[in-house]
Amino acid sequence: MRTYDFSPLYRNFVGFDRMANLIDAASQASANTASYPPYNVARLDEDSYRIELAVAGFDTDSLEIQTHENVLTISGSNASDTANDEVEYLHRGIAERGFERRFQLADHVRVTGANLNNGLLVITLQREVPEALKPRTVAITNSDQKLITPKPSGKAKAA
Repeated sequence: MRTYDFSPLYRNFVGFDRMANLIDAASQASANTASYPPYNVARLDEDSYRIELAVAGFDTDSLEIQTHENVLTISGSNASDTANDEVEYLHRGIAERGFERRFQLADHVRVTGANLNNGLLVITLQREVPEALKPRTVAITNSDQKLITPKPSGKAKAA
């Protein structure tokens, strides 16, 4: 497995420290990330997303979802606490180990809900861009046109 050193690029990322840290963290996470539990990430429309995690054997009490500083963390405690200890397994293929999965969220993306049904945890996300950051249209005038502004009338109205 190759690892890349992005530190020489930092001198070219003036003011983009957060972006450089995200690239660095993503490259390290891909090398160290386990594949459990399996998950899907779906884009429903331009501003809606869904994360689906296969968490068979976990219930709502053994799962925890947290968001902090644009990081969504989903963790599950060991589900084997409820398993029968008197059963001798000849083969154990169902993973019942604890896990922690992290997702880096873009700015203005927030978790709007979570649902656990038939061993599938579905987390819905919505991007909510503030009005001040949304694109706006600017009127264009010709250079020979004068902007006409209404002038106040000289007559004062009596009350």
